[in-house]
Amino acid sequence: MHERLHEQLMSMARYVRDPQHNAPPPGIEARRLAVYRQLFFGNVESLLSGSFPVIRASLGAKQWQALIESFYADYRCQTPLFTEVSGEFLSFLEEGAGEALDLPPWVLELAHYEWVEAALLLSDSGEPVHNAGGDLLDGVPVLSPQAWPLAYQWPVSEIGPDYLPQQAPEQPTLLLARRGNDLQVHFSRLAPLAHALLASLQARDCTGREHLHALAEAIGVDSAAILAQGLALLENLREQGVVRGTRN
Repeated sequence: MHERLHEQLMSMARYVRDPQHNAPPPGIEARRLAVYRQLFFGNVESLLSGSFPVIRASLGAKQWQALIESFYADYRCQTPLFTEVSGEFLSFLEEGAGEALDLPPWVLELAHYEWVEAALLLSDSGEPVHNAGGDLLDGVPVLSPQAWPLAYQWPVSEIGPDYLPQQAPEQPTLLLARRGNDLQVHFSRLAPLAHALLASLQARDCTGREHLHALAEAIGVDSAAILAQGLALLENLREQGVVRGTRN
């Protein structure tokens, strides 16, 4: 009895996920199965439409529908939480769904850009222990966990139905995503030095002086040439709340 019920439920689940490649369970009207299909698929499609509105609008209804159907049929989410489905969709794209469905090459980066906003809004990362007035040059600067430096090959902040680039520009799009005190996520452009410094702060713990020395080596200049500019940048980032201070 239990095995029979299990097989009936699995048969229905397979059909609801992918009716094109799975037979319907016996004994259930097609009309009723269509209701179940629309209920479950419609909820997922609605959730992802709200999470990725620019991708949805840019791909158009037909290609967007095919993408969501592929995700719904083929991908096995690792979480039951609706708030994390957008992250699962991003993982689905990272695993190569774009190539299989012949999606535009900018879809993955645009999906990440749209996902960042929700991820930062829902982030529960606690405030790190720090000295707000610490020496940013000889102390170890602390980056806010709600401030993420981002780098994209495609101009993700400009892509939309009216601008669908065919070729990536020569210069990357460097951004800072930050959740402010107003509990909203704000995006701002970054200069290459600012992005490199923030990425360095995110990657390793060392003094501000050591971060700037490593950056100077990377671009082939003497560290003294960027020390004053780098310190001014760190102080400016502290004023904005992007750098919280230094480690105790």
